[in-house]
Amino acid sequence: MTERGALAPSGASDAHLLEQFAEGEQVFRGRLLDVRRDTVTLPGGDAATREYIVHPGAVMVIPLLDDGRLVMERQFRYPVGQVLIEFPAGKLDPGESILSCARRELAEETGYRAAEWARAGVIHNACAYSTEGIELWFARGLSLGDRQLDHGEHIDLLMLTVDELDALAGRGEVTDAKTLIGLQWLQRWQAGAWVLDWRPAP
Repeated sequence: MTERGALAPSGASDAHLLEQFAEGEQVFRGRLLDVRRDTVTLPGGDAATREYIVHPGAVMVIPLLDDGRLVMERQFRYPVGQVLIEFPAGKLDPGESILSCARRELAEETGYRAAEWARAGVIHNACAYSTEGIELWFARGLSLGDRQLDHGEHIDLLMLTVDELDALAGRGEVTDAKTLIGLQWLQRWQAGAWVLDWRPAP
């Protein structure tokens, strides 16, 4: 067994950590959320309850203007009762590819289309209680068209430099987890530490 917080050695088994599904039920089903309650068997043999949300997945886009600024959004998030600064993002539609979702959300929410795209990776923003994975994508070579916001969607656009976004984050004015991770990815890529594989838009 490894120390707390340490990665398991290459080839080591995680069997001593795994929980096994025993039985489950659907507690609630809404337009977006599917809430489950499962009973699991712990590695030591005891039973425990796990409540979690099944989510279809989502995509976040980090749009880079030619002048180096970022296309950001300000929108009211009802559960926390605040207007938050975020990168454009949205959930996957049934049967939709991840890149198609990224292109659609960018165009609908901001009006921008991108000539080049690069996938950064996937994050699990609430792994203790949700299956949601958010794909992070970069977009550049932007051209502006018309926005097509969903009914009831109200979003202000905000153009920020990387330094301006970093300063807002440092003052605690950016609290959206996916946006903070997107900023980290951007800064690491710009520093030459992390790699992006840019490809033309399909």
